[in-house]
Amino acid sequence: MAEINIVISAIAGMGSFFSPCILPIIPAFISYLSGTTLHEISNINKIKTSTGNENIKTIETTGDNKKSISLQRSTQINIFLNTVYFVLGFSLVFSVLGVALNTVLINIGTSFQNALQMIGGIVILSFGIFLILSLKINNLNFEKKLTKIPKFKTSYVTSFVFGIAFAAGWTPCVGPILGSTFTLAATAPGEAYNLLLAYSLGLGTPFLITAAFFSKATGLLRKMVKYLKYFNPVMGTFLIILGILIFTNQLTILGNFPLANELLNLERGM
Repeated sequence: MAEINIVISAIAGMGSFFSPCILPIIPAFISYLSGTTLHEISNINKIKTSTGNENIKTIETTGDNKKSISLQRSTQINIFLNTVYFVLGFSLVFSVLGVALNTVLINIGTSFQNALQMIGGIVILSFGIFLILSLKINNLNFEKKLTKIPKFKTSYVTSFVFGIAFAAGWTPCVGPILGSTFTLAATAPGEAYNLLLAYSLGLGTPFLITAAFFSKATGLLRKMVKYLKYFNPVMGTFLIILGILIFTNQLTILGNFPLANELLNLERGM
């Protein structure tokens, strides 16, 4: 049961990365963390002429007239390391929240635990319905994130602080998914820390992969944007099913699927 919850939390973290209010801005945000904006990259010829900046090697034009960024190794390492500290920042916040949930709820009685599980199932089910209805009801389709980001001197410390701010600033953006993860953690307080750590890893791993392969990942992410219209119904359906399984105490059913078994075996190190 604990292993299934961890896999679900990791999937929720990845789902947050691919949400419509985060995915489109990932390339610009990661480049900003490293001290180079995409606008500066797109005007690299002017920058190199006026400043002699050699951090960015070339810009290649593909057949569809879209620009592909080619970076020198030192710049790629800088982008990756800044992203690592950024991920550590929001992972710390979620881990602390996991410890807090564990501390507050670990000593509750079995009867209350059962009631909390049923309430949690209803809450997660409601989040799923919310995601689906937000496509049809404009008043539900809102987001809140950091929109005015001041220019700062880049360092690993500032990236770490930015990660902490990200955990709070983008929370409303991925509210249903993160809220479902918190609810799942509340229904199993003994696993709360591990679940929120798994969520952090699920969210952070795509960030790290994007930073490690920044030149190629930016183009791929741009292509994925056109499929974001399917995100809410898919994730909403997933949360509805999850909520029903938790409410009926049938979450172990997920472990009977071949893919779930493979993930569980991988998590066990088999």
